[in-house]
Order: sequence, then structure tokens, then C-alpha cells
Amino acid sequence: MAKGRWAGLRSVILGLAMAAGCCAAHAQQAAYPAKPVSIIIAAAAGNSPDVAARIVADALTQLWKQQVLIVNRPGAGGLIAAQAATQVDRDGYTLYMAQASTYTVLPITQEKLPFDLDRDFQPISLVGEQPIALAVTPSLPVNSVAELIELIRKTPDGMLFAASNRGGQSHLTGELFRERTGLKMTFVHAAGAASSINDVSTGRIPIMFEGIAGIGGAIQGGSLKALGIAAPKRLVDRPDLPAINETIPGFESKGWLALMAPTGTPDAIVQKVNADLRVVLAQPEVIRKFQGIGTYPHAMSPDETRAFMKAEQALWWPIVRKITPQK
Repeated sequence: MAKGRWAGLRSVILGLAMAAGCCAAHAQQAAYPAKPVSIIIAAAAGNSPDVAARIVADALTQLWKQQVLIVNRPGAGGLIAAQAATQVDRDGYTLYMAQASTYTVLPITQEKLPFDLDRDFQPISLVGEQPIALAVTPSLPVNSVAELIELIRKTPDGMLFAASNRGGQSHLTGELFRERTGLKMTFVHAAGAASSINDVSTGRIPIMFEGIAGIGGAIQGGSLKALGIAAPKRLVDRPDLPAINETIPGFESKGWLALMAPTGTPDAIVQKVNADLRVVLAQPEVIRKFQGIGTYPHAMSPDETRAFMKAEQALWWPIVRKITPQK
């Protein structure tokens, strides 16, 4: 009988403890944030990823009634920012805005990283995607991706393509295009989007791959002829620009941003930030501002974000290995 009473009492105590823990987690989530929040990003101030991060930070500031600050830590291909984000308290008050190249390029080009991206970061949500566009010299006698492929096939020495930032998303897109089509194409490094635009608009180089935000003005002004966008489907604000996958099935390429927390951040905070980020990314003003910089919001759950990043690594790591000089 005594054993029965003790078993019952123990069940009550355990139940109360679990309830108390649950209440504490909810209280922690409800109270967050109680002070300013910082978001570390590798992009330099004024670059497209930085602008996107600041749009999100401003919207979260309004929602939370707490300042959300962007901390720029550029350099070393994203290594400096990622390392800084691993050296903070795990209380949710310093987060990390990861860029695609940190996950798809850095682990291949840097043999020994001072951190482990999978071990040291907890995904919160994907934030936005920045699809890459394919454009050509206006006088080039093609008006579609299919016609460009046929022209390159008929050109004995193949063709040159320009992209800014060797090993960046634009360059990788060109390499993926070459791999998927089996065409003879030679990469020409450009110092930036402006240099690529000049080379292609003047006909020195016939083809370029670049983020749609970087060349949208040149396309509109007639300096470049856009043939396709490497997005899953046509963009809502550019419905006349075909998706490249209409010609090359499954062809997609985009830069992306994902909000991360250092591993060990309370799950209640991760879930709250995810929920609040979904709210701001659905706001018409945020969508409008994002589209102005060629970015398209795409919220995901933490698990979906992790799976997305793994899929991106599986796609790009083989290509990065091919173009990375052997040491």
C-alpha cells in the first residue's frame, strides 16, 4: 500500500516538474526579446544580402519593439562572420544570417575550418532567394535559351561567359549550365557586375550569368538581352522572362539567405523567431522591398531549412571541387 502511495506521489511530482518546465519554456519564449538583438552577416554594408538583412531587421524591430542590429563581418569568403557567430552566448540575442557560399563553397575551398557548420549552427528559417539570370549581348542572334544552346553547339571553339566573383553563385551557375548542356564554354572572371555588363553589352564577351538585381537595369535599358532566369518558375514580377528549366529540366541556381542560431540556443526561442520571421516575410512592404533587390522571400521550418541546405551542398560541392585548384 505504501509503495502504491509513493508511486502515485512520484507521478504527481514528475507531472508538476514537467508542467513547470513547460511553463518556463513558454515564459522564455513570450519574454523574448527583452533587449536588442544582433544579426551577424558576412556581406559588406550596401551589398544586396546586407540590404535584404536590413529589411528583415527593420521589420522585426517593428514587430518586437526591440532594436535588431546588423553586424557586418566581411572577409575570407564568409569565414570571419561564421566564426564570430560561433563565439557568442547561446541566448538568442546574437543570430547569424548565412549566405549560400558559406555552405556551398567555403567547406570545399578551406581545408580546415575552425568550426563545423552542421554542429555549430541551428537553422531557424530560410529567408530569401536571389535567382541568377542568363543574359547575352543584344546583337547575338538568339532569343531563347534553346537558340543559345544551338548557337554554342555550332561554334567550333565554343563561347565565353562572364560572371562576377570567381567561385561565387554567378560563376557556379555558368559551370552548371556548361555541365548540364555539355557545351564548350570558357569562364572569364569579371571584377563585378558592372564589369560583366560592360563586357557583354559591348560584345567582347557574348554571355553572362548574374543575379537579376545586378543586371535588371541593363536589361530594361537594352544594354543586355535576358534569355532566362534560373528559378523554379517564372518570377511574379517578370512573367515574360522564361525559367531556364523550361528548356533544361530541373535547372535552378540562386543565392540565398538563411537565419541561423548558434547551437545550444533554446528551442523555444528558435521557434519564436521562426514564427515571427514568417510574419514579416509575408508583409507586402517586405515583399516589395525584397523584389527591388532581386530577392524573393521563402520561409521554411528549421528542419526544412536544414534539408534545403544539405540539398544545395549536394548540388554544388561537386562543381566547386572541379573548379577549385588542387593544393
